Amino acid sequence: MPTSLTIGQLERRSGVSASALRFYERKGLLGAERTASGHRRYPPDALRRIAFIRTAQRVGIPLADVKEALDSLPGGRTPTAKDWARVSATWRAELDDRIHALTALRDDLSSCIGCGCLSLTTCRLSNPGDVAATRGSGPRYLLGDRPADLVGEDPAAG
Repeated sequence: MPTSLTIGQLERRSGVSASALRFYERKGLLGAERTASGHRRYPPDALRRIAFIRTAQRVGIPLADVKEALDSLPGGRTPTAKDWARVSATWRAELDDRIHALTALRDDLSSCIGCGCLSLTTCRLSNPGDVAATRGSGPRYLLGDRPADLVGEDPAAG
């Protein structure tokens, strides 16, 4: 393996576009040295670092959290399987919350979600008088409010 990779080589090997690699670099997720002529040269372990970034992105982890995880590594080194296990354990609760929210969205997609739009026929049944709006804006039922919690609330009192 070469001692360093050009951006084109890294793009081909990682499957990540050059523009994304430059973006990762600007965000501090990936480092490159510059040649005298200003060309980027990436260490071979950048491939594993990119795999770490892409895996985290795939499960919905924000890049700011990925950067924080990478910055927590001693000496800014490339993550190992043990590092991934430790970091992913810290993200477990957040991922569980997302899974719960997505499951609720999937299961309730065809019925009223308490958005207060009153445009669905079922809204008059699930959200009479727009009582969900008394709890605030947005899709109240997806945010955790239950229709039973809202029974008897007066939307005019908000």
